[in-house]
Amino acid sequence: MLGPLEVRTDGDPGEMIEVAGARLRVLLIMLALHPGRPVTASQLIDGLWADQAPAAAANALQALVSRLRRALPEAVIESRPPGYQLKLDPRSTDIVRFEDLAAAGRAQLRDDPQAAAATLRQALALWRGSALPEVAVTDFGQAAIARLDERRLSTLEARVDADLRTGNTASLVAELEGLVIAHPMREPLAARLMRALHATGRRSAALEVYEQTRKRLVDQLGVEPSAEVAALHLQILRDEPPLEPGPKTPPTPTCAPSSPASSAGTPNSGRSPSSSARTA
Repeated sequence: MLGPLEVRTDGDPGEMIEVAGARLRVLLIMLALHPGRPVTASQLIDGLWADQAPAAAANALQALVSRLRRALPEAVIESRPPGYQLKLDPRSTDIVRFEDLAAAGRAQLRDDPQAAAATLRQALALWRGSALPEVAVTDFGQAAIARLDERRLSTLEARVDADLRTGNTASLVAELEGLVIAHPMREPLAARLMRALHATGRRSAALEVYEQTRKRLVDQLGVEPSAEVAALHLQILRDEPPLEPGPKTPPTPTCAPSSPASSAGTPNSGRSPSSSARTA
């Protein structure tokens, strides 16, 4: 799901399973965002049709679920009143694999920045484009995409911290310059660019990044740079070596947006309790 939806059987890379139909893909994404957890019928109907739900929406949803079951012979979609549940190992989704690797890389950052950089690169390599493009116009999709984009950026910042700590600074400058252009209001990226420039002997350029960042913040948001960025600016003014960027507290891995999916019920009879399909 970290890119256009792909469903594959187990294996490397696994056989592609075609899920035809835009609404079937939306339904699968909604269930796959909560693997092993029930999603209520009302949530699914809202995500599928928003304010244009058909009169017999519950029946229409049942029909879509039946079609999706036929499309995914190895996956298990259980009826869990008042909704449905995808019986799938959470680690079968690229979102959960990304978040697990990101958390592991952050944990390595303090003691082994070289290993942390490698692990964080593995996490970022799972992204094949924009996350969840099939649901980008839906309310639930926009919330999930915003959360994932933030996780991607924070993971990228942690990987930059690992590279800074291993002394791999020269190659970071061009990358960070592009990131600051793409995210001009994100202070942590500007701070990392300042560190990289200062570490490569470009002190005046680092100070200029601070001034440009401060001007954007003041002009567009009416705020001054954070205390952390201001302290870094002062260290560079004094030509002191900036403190090494430290590891951030790893976020708790989660496979779903913050909105709850509820309920309990009776599983579909005759189905296996696990699945060998994986969703990307």
